[in-house]
Amino acid sequence: MTKIWRETGFVENDPWVIETDEAKATGEQKPLLSLDELIAKADVSNDVGLGVLIKPADDVRRLEPYLYRLEIVAVAFPAFNDGRAFSHASLLRQRLGYTNELRAVGDVLIDQVPLMLRVGIDSFSVSNATALKRLSENRLPAIPHHYQPAVRDAEAGKGYSWRRQAKPAA
Repeated sequence: MTKIWRETGFVENDPWVIETDEAKATGEQKPLLSLDELIAKADVSNDVGLGVLIKPADDVRRLEPYLYRLEIVAVAFPAFNDGRAFSHASLLRQRLGYTNELRAVGDVLIDQVPLMLRVGIDSFSVSNATALKRLSENRLPAIPHHYQPAVRDAEAGKGYSWRRQAKPAA
């Protein structure tokens, strides 16, 4: 069972659907279009509130002219060892200035959620049983040090572990 999670908790009645041959958006639901479908639809209409699913091999920079018309961008994590969606998320937030919902879909594991939050992903389509249990208990893994700056600031403290620290006064 797949559930949508945000830092405020689980989301009920999420309208977005990844369409397949068996599942199509109906009624109040909205489809997450592929990048090519979105561009084709956006070029022939003035629709706003669209959703797009970005796959690892997609060039996310092609979204730039359409970002103001998007309500959601879903980035696909097809396997835990494929990190290209982290780059897509970071590029969308930091360089392209995308501010609406950014969702992780696919193989979303609990250990990756804090890192996904750091690159700007703010909602998660989770089906992994362990991840669902830990999220329902509000138990995210803690990562106290980061090697790189990100969309979110690191927690207050010593900061980045690679930076030299001044020697404390004797």
